[in-house]
Amino acid sequence: MADRRRASVEVAPAPRALPTRFLTPDDLVEMFELPSVETVYQWRRKRTGPRGFRVGRHLRFDPDDVRAWVESQIKGAAA
Repeated sequence: MADRRRASVEVAPAPRALPTRFLTPDDLVEMFELPSVETVYQWRRKRTGPRGFRVGRHLRFDPDDVRAWVESQIKGAAA
């Protein structure tokens, strides 16, 4: 009987791991289900999003910086 109860407990899905490569604005759009890439560029202009850097004319994001930014957003929402 205890086994039946245990089987009915729903488990939240494990968070997906971020890729180990540098992320593109399109990656952030997909990850956060944003309306467009323009949202990522607005974050950058307003300095509200994850820290990014340029490689030539291309914008890239370090997965560790994105993770830190997400954690800061979660902590800010909990306060």
